[in-house]
Amino acid sequence: MSNHRFKVGQTVNYTPGFIGSVNADAVFKITHLLPAEDDEFQYRIRSASEPYERVAKESQLNRAA
Repeated sequence: MSNHRFKVGQTVNYTPGFIGSVNADAVFKITHLLPAEDDEFQYRIRSASEPYERVAKESQLNRAA
C-alpha cells in the first residue's frame, strides 16, 4: 500500500458521506495520520469552528485552495 496523500498540518476540504453535517466551504486541518481501514487511509481532522475532531477517509478529503 502507498503512503498517505495528505500531511499533518495540511489544510483540506471535507465532504462527509451524508449531506447536511458540514458547511460546504468549511476548511479543516489534518491533525493525525491514522492507519488504513478497508484499504483506505484515514485522518483525524479539525475545523477552527468546531470544538471536536473528526475522522475522515482519504476519499472524503481534497486539498483546500
